[in-house]
Amino acid sequence: MGDLVLAIDQGTTSTRALIFDGGRQVVASAQREFAQHYPADGWVEHDPEEIWADTLQTSREALAKAGVGPESVAAIGITNQRETVVLWDRATGEALHNAIVWQDRRTADVCAGLQAQGYQPFVHEKTGLLLDPYFSATKIAWLLDNIPGARERAERGELAAGTIDTFLLWRLTEGRSHKTDVTNASRTLLFDIVSQRWCPELLRLFRVPAALLPEVCASADDFGTTTLLGGNIPICGVAGDQQAALVGQSCLAQGQAKITYGTGGFMLLNTGTTVARSRSRLLSTIAYRIDGKTHYAVEGSLFVAGAAIKWLRDGLGIIVAAKQTQDMAARLPDNGGVYMVPAFVGLGAPHWCTEARGMLAGLTFDSSAAHIARAALESVAYQTADLVAAMADDGVEEGAGALSSLRVDGGMAANDWFCQFLADMLDITVERPANLETTALGAAMLAGHHCGGWPDALDGSAAVEGLTRFEPTMARDQRARLTSEWRAAIRRATLA
Repeated sequence: MGDLVLAIDQGTTSTRALIFDGGRQVVASAQREFAQHYPADGWVEHDPEEIWADTLQTSREALAKAGVGPESVAAIGITNQRETVVLWDRATGEALHNAIVWQDRRTADVCAGLQAQGYQPFVHEKTGLLLDPYFSATKIAWLLDNIPGARERAERGELAAGTIDTFLLWRLTEGRSHKTDVTNASRTLLFDIVSQRWCPELLRLFRVPAALLPEVCASADDFGTTTLLGGNIPICGVAGDQQAALVGQSCLAQGQAKITYGTGGFMLLNTGTTVARSRSRLLSTIAYRIDGKTHYAVEGSLFVAGAAIKWLRDGLGIIVAAKQTQDMAARLPDNGGVYMVPAFVGLGAPHWCTEARGMLAGLTFDSSAAHIARAALESVAYQTADLVAAMADDGVEEGAGALSSLRVDGGMAANDWFCQFLADMLDITVERPANLETTALGAAMLAGHHCGGWPDALDGSAAVEGLTRFEPTMARDQRARLTSEWRAAIRRATLA
């Protein structure tokens, strides 16, 4: 058995497979984008069969590019888009419906009704989450209520449900493993993050039969074995994408924080072995469970980050490639008073406004495509600053001191102009690792640790070397003006 680890990174817009060596370097990778389905306003779906086919294809391509067979792979780690759910037939493995994606808002009325009935404090106490269609429970209930016969079949134990990691585990092990890890379970609104078990009261509240749900394991654990890649390979690590990135960034100590910019933007602050409760409507969640010890995090989620840049390309057609935005933003002396509120599917933390919709403010005849591109980049930095301010107001940094740096990864982190503007708006150091594949790396580190192939994977030293640091240079009055104008734009968007 070699020291290579295969990481499957199943994201919101693409599926990737990466082979890491014992030095945590990428040996080979493969990626396939897949279709996004929007059957109604605010609805977002994926074809689980396409995701499964892409998972197999990219894994085989990565192995072929690396020129290795399964005997050289010590383990597989899986990281996945969180909250997205699939419902399938236990006998055939066939999905009964498209996956309902984390961005989907179809159950907003259900969540509002539960809030009106006063369930929010109980739900928050048990799960650390808010009553929002973002999370999995109401999506599962919707599937059971809208697929003919599904609820009755679920009660009889004929169906299985899970987040994307669970669906892939089922398929990879040919139905032998119906499991998930604590990080994914903690995003469902069904899991008690203190007792770390499915909560009977929540199952009743959301009308989800316990028979549907997977066994919950640690993030580094025995998840089964696959034979579908040409040999027996154990699956030893699973974590939701944002928790995997926290591990991949080696933010393993209390007080360390990272933000990942993919389709959305997700900031996690490691709060150690204690659940930190937010007063600013941020989320308390499980960061990881390793070797019997659970760490928690406070999280703030931006629903739209990289997706705003994708919209510039695919929706407006003002760019061909995301990297163009760096030069477009840099050639302008300022933002020209143009602000984008990228509330295409509502606003996430700390605003949590489902009804908000995207808007451009401050347009004049002098506004250009470059101003719109810069506004898209700036909007992500402003949203991040809102999260950092909320965490400071919460006092969740107590015991570790005020946040002095923030590690960034994901596609947008490759943009130097954006990273500098982010440092300026946060007024702290922004650190970018040389290897931006931190989400996949985190899954590989969990798997490598558990299988014993990477004995020092989780000692905290990874992803420290090769950091590029962006130091704040913006004057205080300029930062205050930009913040004030951004907040005015947010108020207009949330009142629309």
